[in-house]
Amino acid sequence: MNKFISLILTVLIVSIYGCGNETGGPEEKKAQIQEYKDQIKSIEAKIESLEQEVSESDPNFAASDRNSTLVTTMPVNNGTFEHYVEIRGEVTSRKNVTISTQVPAMVTNVPAHEGEQVKKGDILATQDAETTRTNIAEVNTSLELAKTRFDRQANLWKQNIGTEFQYLESKNAKESLERKLGTLNAQLNNYIIRAPFSGTIDEVFVKEGEMAQPGVPLLRLVSLSNMYIEADLSEKYLGQFEKGDSVEVIFPNLDKNIQTVISAVGQVINAKNRTYTVEVKIPNDEAMLRPNMLAELKLKDFEQKNAMIVPTNLIQNDNRGDYVFIAQKKENGLVAEKVRVERGMTYNNQTLIKSGLKENSQLINEGARDVAEGTFIKLAEKGKESVAVSSK
Repeated sequence: MNKFISLILTVLIVSIYGCGNETGGPEEKKAQIQEYKDQIKSIEAKIESLEQEVSESDPNFAASDRNSTLVTTMPVNNGTFEHYVEIRGEVTSRKNVTISTQVPAMVTNVPAHEGEQVKKGDILATQDAETTRTNIAEVNTSLELAKTRFDRQANLWKQNIGTEFQYLESKNAKESLERKLGTLNAQLNNYIIRAPFSGTIDEVFVKEGEMAQPGVPLLRLVSLSNMYIEADLSEKYLGQFEKGDSVEVIFPNLDKNIQTVISAVGQVINAKNRTYTVEVKIPNDEAMLRPNMLAELKLKDFEQKNAMIVPTNLIQNDNRGDYVFIAQKKENGLVAEKVRVERGMTYNNQTLIKSGLKENSQLINEGARDVAEGTFIKLAEKGKESVAVSSK
């Protein structure tokens, strides 16, 4: 029937172009063109009316006469929908420190080397402490004299010889020198740089003969134990995550995933970027990890069981909202039906549908963008590519 319509239209168009050879002015030709157009509309209306009458009495007639769009379908997934917050963080060690001196003095020896394993208390560097040692020697000499004087004065005091003031004066002189000697010995220890904990010498910044100043790093000492991941979360997630919540950690440079938990949640919002900090525990057996290594965290913030889930790309929208197409069986064949849906959260190209769809609905998958409401459709055979033939 459609071929017949096309033939009539072709004949009319040829007739219209043939008018160019006929006599008559432009106005007459315009009038004749309009007459032909009116004839076309009249014929189309009559054909459509006849097709409708025949289809109502003979559904097979419509099925054989129409063209259909080739599509594939898929069932609505009903399962557990999970949504994750994905953020980036860095591996951090609680024992990753730079070591500096407490006193300004020249470095006399640096026995530590980069990559060397050291234990707590090992000497890493020494400084020139000659002045302090000289002062200690002088105080020791004075202390010996003060002890002798105090001993003699104490013996005299026991025999009630001398005054109490003389006894107390000698005692104070001795104790004062003892305290001074203790202070100088403590200062002498400051010229020896020791490892505050066991670890690995990562960097050595100083050389023998250079001056060391307080606050200027001499060495970097790192321990790979007691490491954690630190990341910043937007304040909009405040209260959604707690200590002990499960976290999936991906190390992209190692192609490695681990499952761990949140070890601490920050209580202060950073005023500059409106975030707060979360710490994630790292198992001690993860030997390949290093401080400042990049990590990607996946924290689950939503889960719904028995949820309707559809691929996000199948959801379309118009001025009335979101919708999907499903395959619906009618009396005269299989047609595309537009179903309005209310979408929820989306994650990993999957969308939670809050309402609108029913269980066992068959979503139109391939070809969904080529159909409209009421389009006749035909299901493609499995293993064959879906190709849109035509629309209704």
